[in-house]
Amino acid sequence: QLSKWWAIRALQPMGLPHEVIPGFLNWTLAFNTGAAFSFLADGAGWQRWFFVVLAVAISAVLVAWLGRTPRRDWRTALPLAFIIGGALGNLVDRLHAAQVTDFIHVYFRQWNYPVFNLADCAITVGAVMLVVFGLFAGKPADSV
Repeated sequence: QLSKWWAIRALQPMGLPHEVIPGFLNWTLAFNTGAAFSFLADGAGWQRWFFVVLAVAISAVLVAWLGRTPRRDWRTALPLAFIIGGALGNLVDRLHAAQVTDFIHVYFRQWNYPVFNLADCAITVGAVMLVVFGLFAGKPADSV
């Protein structure tokens, strides 16, 4: 939430790129009423509550999974914590402002990735960690 608060105050006007790494990274304020890649952003407002319910339901399942995870199983607990934290970060935006604040814009030449935020990063990193750690499940820790 702190990074989004900063973006709203520092990156005005909305949509104006602020170059960070030339040819690769800009800070660009954007608001998204949909999901990833602005999926359903053009809905009539119903999508806000759809994504709120979805985020709460998925977070509840992940919190239950986390609660059943053995204390020493950091390979499960850490990715789940990343995903839950990211989901709740975007949920706060949806509840407070009916939209998610995005500001990280990665691009290279003609290729542009949609603008995203740190909560999205946490969800993605957590999901990748779950997959990668799952691939090495049962193998000795020093071989990972």
